[in-house]
This record gives sequence, structure tokens and C-alpha cells, in this order.
Amino acid sequence: MSETSTDPRVARTHRDVVDATAALLLEDGWDAVSHAEVARRSGYSKATIYAHWPTRLDLVRAAIEQICDVEHHPTATGDLRDDLRTSLVDFATDLTVGRLDRLLAGVVERANSDEIVRGLRTRLYETGTSGLRSILETHLESRHVEASLTLLTGAVLVRVSFQGQSATAAFVDDLIDRVLGSALEP
Repeated sequence: MSETSTDPRVARTHRDVVDATAALLLEDGWDAVSHAEVARRSGYSKATIYAHWPTRLDLVRAAIEQICDVEHHPTATGDLRDDLRTSLVDFATDLTVGRLDRLLAGVVERANSDEIVRGLRTRLYETGTSGLRSILETHLESRHVEASLTLLTGAVLVRVSFQGQSATAAFVDDLIDRVLGSALEP
């Protein structure tokens, strides 16, 4: 469905269906997304949904694109440690409260067998890490940015999604100290 359409009914349908799909994807995971469930949640017929999103992947792709398009990152203040702390706590909150963990699980599970999903995985990673990357690029030598980004985001992801623990202020501060300790040493 073209987002450049000027017909407000078409734009409303698109918005409602993609919103319903995104909510379903985040609340219940990839496997819960079906044309029937999206129709039920959005209030549109399955025929309408199939006409514009013929496959479940079309629905998921539209939802992930929307999630990425509306993603926001905390505004950087210029203080490296405070900006990293704020961004990492925001990421941990997105994983738990925002249910980003469910979305990531579905994408990771399918990325190795589907080129479109690989693209979605890349888009999610680039969108999700752009704020942290910008902070690190401002303060670190370029050779340290990627490793630091991976260590920071990976540690929060493991802590929250795999260990089922909170990314407490103490955990985040210790993580930042460890990563910056190696990245900033001469």
C-alpha cells in the first residue's frame, strides 16, 4: 500500500492495520501475527488486509518499518557517561516494557533463512543502535566504536532478555566503566 496516497481513508486503513500489527508483534510475538488476528484487532476485513498485505511477512515488514520510523533516542547532552547510561537504560526499558525482546526473538529466529528478514534485522539493529553509536563516535576513536557498541548493547540484551534481570544503575555504571576503561586507555 502506498503511503503517498492522498485518500484519507486509505491512509487511515494503512495506519490502523500497521498499528494493530505492530502491537500484536510486540505483545504476542511473530507467531501471533495472522491476517485474521490483525483484521480482528484493526476492525478491517481480512479481504482488505490481504489485498494490501498478501503475506504475513508483508504485515510484519510494515510493522517493523513503522516501529523503526517512530523510534526515538534520548537526546545526548555531551556527557559521555551520562549519555551512555541514559541510552542503555532506555534500551533495557524498550526490551522489557516495550516488549522489544519479542520482536527481536522473531527476527533473529528467521533471519538466517529469509533475505527480507535479514534486511529487517539490519534495519532494527541500525535504528536501535544509532543513538549509542552517535554518542560513541563523538567521544571515542573510530577503532573502538563498534566493539564498544557491541559490548554495551550485548551486555544489556543478555542481562535483560536471557538472564531475566534488571539493568540496574549499578549494573549499567559498571558496564560503562569496563567498556570505557579499555576503549579510553592509551
